[in-house]
Amino acid sequence: MVEDVIRPGGNEIESWRSAGVTTALTSPRSGIWMGQSALINLSGETPQQMIVRSPVAMHVGFTPLRTGAYPGSLLGVFSTLRQMMLDAQRYRDSMQIYERNPRGTRRPDTDRSLAALIPVIEGRMPVVMIANSEREISRALDLASEFKLKLIIAGGQEAEKVADRLAKQNVPVLLSLNLPRRTTAAMPEADPEPLRVLRERVEAQQTAGKLAKAGVRFAFESGSMANISELLVNANKTIENGLQPLDALRAFTIWPAEILGVKDQLGSIEAGKIANLTVTRGDLFDRNSRITHVFIDGRPVDLKPPTPSGGPGQGPGRFALAGTWTVTVNLGQVDRTITLTLQQEGERVTGSISGPLGAGEISNGSASNTGEVRFTVSVNVEDQTKEATFTGNLANNQIRGSVAIVGMQPGTFTATRPN
Repeated sequence: MVEDVIRPGGNEIESWRSAGVTTALTSPRSGIWMGQSALINLSGETPQQMIVRSPVAMHVGFTPLRTGAYPGSLLGVFSTLRQMMLDAQRYRDSMQIYERNPRGTRRPDTDRSLAALIPVIEGRMPVVMIANSEREISRALDLASEFKLKLIIAGGQEAEKVADRLAKQNVPVLLSLNLPRRTTAAMPEADPEPLRVLRERVEAQQTAGKLAKAGVRFAFESGSMANISELLVNANKTIENGLQPLDALRAFTIWPAEILGVKDQLGSIEAGKIANLTVTRGDLFDRNSRITHVFIDGRPVDLKPPTPSGGPGQGPGRFALAGTWTVTVNLGQVDRTITLTLQQEGERVTGSISGPLGAGEISNGSASNTGEVRFTVSVNVEDQTKEATFTGNLANNQIRGSVAIVGMQPGTFTATRPN
């Protein structure tokens, strides 16, 4: 369970609080059955003081295994999920039979993994399925319908394409604000970005407004964004593309509280609720507004200014990225080795890649004061030019993270640099 690994304090929590975030749903990040999440306040001296509710939900990822073992495809992942739930049903039934008549009945072997799924298949615990493409969301809805699951979709980049089904099945969405970014041309003679990539970028900004009009319940999530300053910037993009400002505010406050089952504790300013408050100078979604005060559980929080950069070529604080990196990229089949050259000025990162995925300049590169690195670049995969977003963390002269390409399963990458 995620509450076992919660660590109070730290730069990442401070940066989120300084951005006005008081409460977070935190969950394990790897595997298919990823584990259970906890809802925590971003203040407290111990994990127990931070936890508002635990567990909240079981989290499921659709990323196939990249070790050559089963399941190695999206179809295999869903087959595995379905089999696990069938096994959990049989395990529950056998335990009930034994409890009703233990005499003369063989006691079933204890299976903690299957036991953890019993609240899920009985609808007592929500299951959060990380699904972005129309195909993934549709299959998640099919699975939820078959097993009568209390489903929540997370990510939801193409959720508007199945909005009618989401509304009909009353399935809410934790909609990612980690929006696709614009890339620059690799070089003057390079082909323009495919129309599909441009369309996906625009449609991602319209999804929130379309879900609201379709009557689909949703809340905003960060979607593992590397730079917290993008949170309100991207929320503004959804407002500019059809979402009402009041609904945007609700998607940060009362709607997530309702979806996660804590509306009696959080989400609005009412007597008896936890006093989590964010005070701004100016309208929250005004580009010139500023977070002035944050209170968590009634206590004021010190807001930390951004860590100053270390000068040209240096990253925020102690993280420096400039140099040539050897990057191993795994997109689900074979490893590809590319060369990544980076330059850095403060939090801004620029550079280029070359190798079997093509050659081109990166765009929208950034580095946070906690060592989080992010950039986008056009790559050549499956005989097409696609936009890839690299998100990772720098530690010990190595960057490890994920690669997101629209229309493909997430990949991984590891970058190393000579000392």
